[in-house]
Amino acid sequence: MTSTLTRREFLERAALTSAAVAYVARAAAAETMFVSLNGAVTRGVSGVEKARLAAKVGFGGVDWDFGPMKTAGVDATKALFAELKIKPTIASLPMARPFPFSGEQPAFQQALTQLADDVAFCSAIGCQKMMVVLPASSGLPKEEQRKVARDRLAAISEVLQKSGVRLGIEFLGVQQFRTQRPDGPPTHPFIWNLPEAVGLAKDSGPNIGVILDVWHWHHSGSSIDDIVAAGKDRIVHIHLSDAKAQPPEEVRDNQRLMPGEGVINVTGFLQALKKIGYDGGISPEPLGRVPQDMSPEEGAKLALDTTMAAMKKAGVV
Repeated sequence: MTSTLTRREFLERAALTSAAVAYVARAAAAETMFVSLNGAVTRGVSGVEKARLAAKVGFGGVDWDFGPMKTAGVDATKALFAELKIKPTIASLPMARPFPFSGEQPAFQQALTQLADDVAFCSAIGCQKMMVVLPASSGLPKEEQRKVARDRLAAISEVLQKSGVRLGIEFLGVQQFRTQRPDGPPTHPFIWNLPEAVGLAKDSGPNIGVILDVWHWHHSGSSIDDIVAAGKDRIVHIHLSDAKAQPPEEVRDNQRLMPGEGVINVTGFLQALKKIGYDGGISPEPLGRVPQDMSPEEGAKLALDTTMAAMKKAGVV
């Protein structure tokens, strides 16, 4: 016996099928790389407004600002991200400078107590990643500074593990950050490339990894093989930009380009991430590239468009 569908039944079934396809697509997208809005392209916009801008322009997540969100509270912040349908991708470790890599030990121990509460908030709103920047040089000899860094990162690792949060340490590969200034106190180069940053992470805890910034990766002379050797477990988050050809001593951190505008092997970089199974956020961070007269929305859109174009060229989306 055959049956025929009325036009209404056909449309209802088509709608259900479309909804199912959309749901599968969203689920699949959650397991692939996505673009997260970084403050480098949102001059003057932060907190809740930055999150709203990310959703409006079409980002999959936002590198969120800890202070305003913590002030708003867990319920309000969770409701915000649920409303916007974007991810709270990553936040800076809420530990005041000079911690964790210098400063007196008793004060650092006290800061760990507050950190436990802050990390619990991070986890409660659905974010499992934080980041901190490694100094490229130090007043201490390298091995002494490494011991301080390892011991303190290990202590932080224990706090973060209780809330299921990972920490990424970002190395600075540009020569200017490890070059002695004529008028400054004596310094020693510290950790400024991917292999050494990964080594420190491995020595510090199972939930410690690296913030892999393609700009610093390129200028440090780190390689695609270094990314593969690091593996997915030690890559916490990605910053993406590009660079013009310059002698190392002339490079300044605010001279970045949008992905695909320069000489960095962005395609090989992204393909290496795909090879190791990286499935987290990609944050465009073209410091100095967005014109002063460009609105935050225009800057965000330019960053999203160029990043997506680079990702499509590499075949990772």
